[in-house]
Amino acid sequence: MPSNAAASDAPDFRLGDIAEQLGVELIGNPDLRITRIGPLEGATPSTISFLSHPKYQQQLAASQAACVIVNAAMRDAAVARGAAIVAADAYLAFARLTQWWAAQTRPAATSGVHASAVIDPTAQLGSNVSVGALSVIEAHAVIESGAVIGAHGYVGANAYVGAASRLAARVTLGAGCRIGDRCIVHSGVVIGADGFGFAPTEAGWQKIEQLGNVRIGNDVEIGANTCIDRGALDDTVIEDGVKLDNLVQIGHNVRIGAHSALAGCAGVAGSAVIGAHCTVGGGAIVLGHLSLADHVHISAASVVMRSISKPGTYSGVFPIDDNSAWEKNAATLRQLHSLRDRVRALEKTKTP
Repeated sequence: MPSNAAASDAPDFRLGDIAEQLGVELIGNPDLRITRIGPLEGATPSTISFLSHPKYQQQLAASQAACVIVNAAMRDAAVARGAAIVAADAYLAFARLTQWWAAQTRPAATSGVHASAVIDPTAQLGSNVSVGALSVIEAHAVIESGAVIGAHGYVGANAYVGAASRLAARVTLGAGCRIGDRCIVHSGVVIGADGFGFAPTEAGWQKIEQLGNVRIGNDVEIGANTCIDRGALDDTVIEDGVKLDNLVQIGHNVRIGAHSALAGCAGVAGSAVIGAHCTVGGGAIVLGHLSLADHVHISAASVVMRSISKPGTYSGVFPIDDNSAWEKNAATLRQLHSLRDRVRALEKTKTP
């Protein structure tokens, strides 16, 4: 546990206590004091670090870290330089360490409603709810126990925030939209804006009213400035455990299966369906009305132009090159169809 917690805000933990919290094997002095988590390179004698890939073994030998979390295969190399925590999965142990560390050091939200917040009388707030300054909670909204609504937050009419979910400052949850339990929603997120739906006419575009909502499951994390559009008729659905990075765009009526993850600037167009345990790399695009099977992994900056029914890793990136070479290659690509026809014609005339 922290040492001199009342005297200083700086973290200071006993290594033995850390190992006990993680439920892992500690080799070395349990009384070492740990003040930070950090990378191997640049670690100080009070830093705990981790190594999950053998290619960084050289950094391990040179590191000044007080203790390094390693897999069993790296046990001897880690012990040769000092204290070590040996885990079945070093990266997972590191993740759990960061969660425990944050729980010990991050200031807890103070329950209660700020005097400047505006709460409709028909809204329902559970126990230990925190509502920040200048937030607005509209009619018949429900905020379950332990939830946090950050400063300048907005929860629309009939919206729902599950227990222990945390909405950071300036999050907008539109009318009728739902977030499950233990979700984390970062600043600037907009959930439940209108989907992009317009009917073309000679006189201009006629708006198609978006009458659906957004339903978000439990244990979902949504990065800063991500937007999730409400459905046109049915709901947009984000299932349990999904992780969305910053600046992700989810179009109307999209469905994302449980425990899938989308990296920054990815975009999913309307009515696309992404299965469970999928990943979409940064800047990748999934076109509308397509479906991805479970365990499909899309490389960064790819454009998914057809449905994918088989698990696996898929890439669709035209390699970057200097501009003159790229233009020549692009011109060649435009001629592929005619070249194919010419090859077929030659094959037909070829003598056996």
